[in-house]
Amino acid sequence: MKIVIAIDSFKGSVTSVEAALSVKNGILRVYSDAEVVTVPVADGGEGTADALICGMGGEKMNLTVTGPLGEPVEASYGIIESTGTAVIEMAQAAGLTLVPEEKRNPMKTTTYGVGEMINDAISRGCRNFIIGIGGSATNDCGVGMLKALGWNFVDINENDVRPGAEGLGDVCFFESDKRPYVLYDCKFDVACDVTNPLCGESGCTYVYSPQKGAKSEDLAKMDKWIEHFADLTEDFLGVSHKNYPGAGAAGGLGFAFKSFLFGELSPGVEIVLRETGFYDALDGADLVITGEGRLDAQTVMGKVPAGVAKAAKERGVPVIAFAGCVTEDAVKCNEHGIDAFFPILRRVVTEAEAMETENTKTALADTAEQVMRLIKTFGKVN
Repeated sequence: MKIVIAIDSFKGSVTSVEAALSVKNGILRVYSDAEVVTVPVADGGEGTADALICGMGGEKMNLTVTGPLGEPVEASYGIIESTGTAVIEMAQAAGLTLVPEEKRNPMKTTTYGVGEMINDAISRGCRNFIIGIGGSATNDCGVGMLKALGWNFVDINENDVRPGAEGLGDVCFFESDKRPYVLYDCKFDVACDVTNPLCGESGCTYVYSPQKGAKSEDLAKMDKWIEHFADLTEDFLGVSHKNYPGAGAAGGLGFAFKSFLFGELSPGVEIVLRETGFYDALDGADLVITGEGRLDAQTVMGKVPAGVAKAAKERGVPVIAFAGCVTEDAVKCNEHGIDAFFPILRRVVTEAEAMETENTKTALADTAEQVMRLIKTFGKVN
């Protein structure tokens, strides 16, 4: 029997790797001779870099960059030396968790540190980039990142524009004289799990900036500034992509990658599954096991279990999922390729107890064991 495990992290509890190894442990208690393949996975947000570093045999790099408030922060990213690939999570340099709640304000936060991470990777020989852009604190259309990469954005008086969204309305001219020529050789795969355009009621300002600390009275003017910047981009580059699906991701960072760096925006889970070898691992598989911390109706909207199930079903492989908790509307998962799902908690516990790493590992292993016993009772998987 061949079983492939591709399970997301249980955030705050276990990593994707830890979850998969725990499930594997439970399987081997019942099927000691099973071929169990573990594939670290993520959806483009938190944990993506770790999953890819592990799955692709990479190395983690640490550096100090400019944080979202303009102050130094410690960040890390991964390098897969064999392919010259850098794996970067923008949240490492411009994430919402880096900003104290009382200081959150996308009018002022910058993506400059993301550009610094890219520059560092280029200096180490990387020309291929996988960028996760979830969890941002910014709404600057990626101007901060682009400035770090060599673009110059100035106002009517030829002064550098202010960082953050408040500087976008001042941009009158930009140039790329300081952009390193090597950027032409770089390829950017951007893990983007939203389809919002850049501007308007469904754009980055109205939909996402309130949760980043934006005041309601600032929304209309921010959206106006962003549209101004998009139109200026079209004037200068001949293309702007402001209506491209995902342009509004990460406060317009998707727009910057697509318009200025010719990046490809793709669902994060698809990128991760491709790069970690999941599709190859499906060859000859009898069962796929996936899961995440909370299984609900949102799971089918581009999260790891849905992506895993979709790929498995294309090969005719049955899929089961494990989760820390399961909501009533999780039945939607059954309509999207997950044949059955199982909550791993066996008794009433506090949230702190449920989140404790060793408890989660034990619960995953024990649940996997019981499911395998059921499968063994009936003699086969399919």
